[in-house]
Amino acid sequence: MTAAADARRTVITTIFGTMATQALGAAARLGLADHIGDTEAGTADLAAACGVPAEQLSRLLRTLASLGLCTERTPDRFALTEAGALLRRDHPESLLDFTQLMTHEVFQRNWVNLDQSLRDGEPAFDTEYGEPVFTYMSGRPDLAALFHRAMSRRHLHPEMAEAISAAYDLSRFGTVADIGGGDGTMLAALLERHPHLTGTVFDTEAGVARARETIASSTLDNRCTAVAGDFFTEVPKGADLYLVKNVVLNWDDEHAARILRCCRAAMPEHGRLLIVEAVLPDTAGTLNHAAFENPYLTDLHMLVTIGGRNRTRAEHTALCAQAGLRVTGSVPLAQEINASVIEAVPDTA
Repeated sequence: MTAAADARRTVITTIFGTMATQALGAAARLGLADHIGDTEAGTADLAAACGVPAEQLSRLLRTLASLGLCTERTPDRFALTEAGALLRRDHPESLLDFTQLMTHEVFQRNWVNLDQSLRDGEPAFDTEYGEPVFTYMSGRPDLAALFHRAMSRRHLHPEMAEAISAAYDLSRFGTVADIGGGDGTMLAALLERHPHLTGTVFDTEAGVARARETIASSTLDNRCTAVAGDFFTEVPKGADLYLVKNVVLNWDDEHAARILRCCRAAMPEHGRLLIVEAVLPDTAGTLNHAAFENPYLTDLHMLVTIGGRNRTRAEHTALCAQAGLRVTGSVPLAQEINASVIEAVPDTA
């Protein structure tokens, strides 16, 4: 392929990306992977199970085959690939909930208004729906539940806990507070790996309700508690370690600094804060294909959805300084996780 043809292919493939997204979303909403199952299934049977005419469903299935999600071994009989199996509900690393969330009309529609968000810096979601995304979801329990399931599945918390433990020494801490810890699966994974630790999940009332279910279903009820509150106002005091994972990126600098100030106010002088999320390089380049996510697309998603952003190491350092914290190091996690652990300490200068 010539350089000119390769350049053209890059642009056209990117344009068609939104079509692939919607094909994947339709498959997820139909539960197509669950209907195909472990072996293979014919188009007619799948059409009956999904409630879609066979002629139309065959077109979707062949599109999914072209994307590497299934194979058509013989005409009109399809089997899942390893990638397609991730859309099954019962897969241990299932991405079904995450796919349904990210392809949901509520989130896809904001991208149409990206131009306006680029001009005014405001989330398109607020304009489209008349209120911020978390307020919107609080009035729609089914969507909120999908969001929390998707976030838990997306980040594969046991693997994340393993990566954090490999990159950062947790043996010197006794207590950890997971700020914005959602359903508690991240903290539970850390406590299971480190029996000497006790911990607190801090989140909204809705998040804490799910976290208490996580704790109750584990063997950690004597080592883990869940506390509800507002991290813009106050967080639990006195933990040795404060964990803020995939929280800071959800907010603009003003709100992110407010969260970090609350952590600083709650920390003892010997305490440490860990920010765990993607750290953008100082200069942009092509995507590292070992990574699962493109952090620059995530950055734009934050812009149009909630007004947050991904940040560079320097931007994280400046943000921490606003909160009375000093960054002492940043360690990248495994490439496929595409995140770093940023350590900050109270700035007593």
